[in-house]
Amino acid sequence: MLERIHTVLGFDYGLKRIGVATGQRITATAAPLNALAARDGVPDWAHVETVIKEWQPHALLVGLPLNMDDSESEISRLARKFARRLEGRFALPVFMVDERLTSRSARELLADIGERRKGKLPSLDSTAAVLMVEGWLSAPSLEYKP
Repeated sequence: MLERIHTVLGFDYGLKRIGVATGQRITATAAPLNALAARDGVPDWAHVETVIKEWQPHALLVGLPLNMDDSESEISRLARKFARRLEGRFALPVFMVDERLTSRSARELLADIGERRKGKLPSLDSTAAVLMVEGWLSAPSLEYKP
């Protein structure tokens, strides 16, 4: 299956915003897209559909926010629910990706970039999605399904 996955969209799930990044396997790199607004974790599904149609990914990745002891929380359950809805609505394979510490790493990265460059930076949520996607692209795991 992995050989058929060339491009992916990654979602860093959140209750107010869902970070989005697009990635491709050739260089194992990702780029941030505009974060999606969410209301209690529910995005505007028409907007999600627009993004998926525009980028035409072969698979979708959803960050799984695990605790440091590998346990899951309420937000983990909601991220899995979001992943199942993506899979059901868009008939694409969806993989859960351990995204521990991506928000912290994204915050540090944006602070470092911001000190060196003025101008618009990507959102924290979409930067976290980039880190999650690049991590998965460098070591793809097909074991996490929603």
